[in-house]
Amino acid sequence: MGILAVAGVCVLILLIGIIKKRGEFLLNFATRTVVCLIAACFLNSFLASRGLDAAVGFNLISVLTCGSLGFCGLLALYGILFLQLL
Repeated sequence: MGILAVAGVCVLILLIGIIKKRGEFLLNFATRTVVCLIAACFLNSFLASRGLDAAVGFNLISVLTCGSLGFCGLLALYGILFLQLL
C-alpha cells in the first residue's frame, strides 16, 4: 500500500510539472502574439503616414506566425509583403 501511495505522489508531481510547462508555453505564446500585433498596428500606421500602401492584415495565419516566431515572424510578414510590392 505504501508503494502505491509513493507512486501516486510521484505521478501527481509529474502532472503538476507538465501542466506548469504547458501554461508557461501558452502564456509566452499569448504575450508574443499581443505584442507583435500591437507592433504591427503601429508599423501599419507608420507606413501609411509615409505614403506606403503596405499593411499586414490580421488573420489566423498572421496571428499564428507572430505567436510562434515573435518579432522574427512579424519581420517575415513584412518581408513577404515588401517582396510582393516589387
